[in-house]
Amino acid sequence: MEDSAFLIVLRGKSRSEEEYASSLKHKKSLRLPDGELQILLQSELQQNDATKTFQIDSYMDILSTHQFGRLLIWSPRISSTHDLVSLNFCELPLGTACIADVQVKGRGRAKNVWQSPVGCLLFSFTLQMDNGRIVPHVQYVVSLAVTEAIKVICKEKGLPDLDVKIKWPNDLYLNGLKVGGILCTSTYRSKKFNVSAGIGLNVDNHEPTTCLNAVLQKLTSGAQCLRREHILAAFFERFEVLFDVFINQGFQALEEVYYATWLHSGQKVVIEEKNECGLPQKSVVTVQGLTPSGYLLAVDDEDKRYELHPDGNSFDFFQGLIRRKVEA
Repeated sequence: MEDSAFLIVLRGKSRSEEEYASSLKHKKSLRLPDGELQILLQSELQQNDATKTFQIDSYMDILSTHQFGRLLIWSPRISSTHDLVSLNFCELPLGTACIADVQVKGRGRAKNVWQSPVGCLLFSFTLQMDNGRIVPHVQYVVSLAVTEAIKVICKEKGLPDLDVKIKWPNDLYLNGLKVGGILCTSTYRSKKFNVSAGIGLNVDNHEPTTCLNAVLQKLTSGAQCLRREHILAAFFERFEVLFDVFINQGFQALEEVYYATWLHSGQKVVIEEKNECGLPQKSVVTVQGLTPSGYLLAVDDEDKRYELHPDGNSFDFFQGLIRRKVEA
């Protein structure tokens, strides 16, 4: 094994999941596109009490899900958690999570690089869906689960609420600054949509903008802070509930709580298009919600309804929006 190989450590919640972890190690089938893997079971790993290292036992002790997050892959340093779960999707039980202390090739939307230093909660996990029409909405369910997990932990610990908001389609903001992002990708195989969901959340690093604990310390004496292990367990517990509602009742059953958490209800958006003469023309529309296909629903001053699409070129989704009229 090369010295540059990425170490990954496997741990299951139950005996059967521990046995599956052991089989993954012995099969040696897990791989990355850009590096070798050194695979260990947690029982083979020398214990590390460093506070900056993810504490697997602490996470497993508080996790209470039926499916998600029960088989954990942890790495102190990896190229990308998303690459690992997506490339090995068929080798892993549904709900498997990969978390890393540091990513060296973290991925964002449109191939943007996500900064992944120590202090961030960086993880990806697997899920599967039958209905391709609702796959675009799963990123909204993931975003909502993150915000709700933070609220649950703050309430349980008697801490001030950290009002993390969703910036459509997949960013997380706190006090006007970005603290996280979501990336969901999917492939179609054997009449199923295999979805890999990746999350980056800045918990304890003040760069490049701010972090959850920095804001929390300003609101309290600084004696308590949020830990990645607690957030991850709370996330999977909330996601499991929300995902079940989403699959069985549709996203409309979650819309009220989602719109209470996002930044855009009533937001005015300027659309620049070319008129019949080919000259640029600006018009203002008001965001009302989401369309059934997962894009922004907006209305103009004449109450005409439009679906807003990104142009695919702008770093900010709200720059360069293209509108398509929605028939009543």
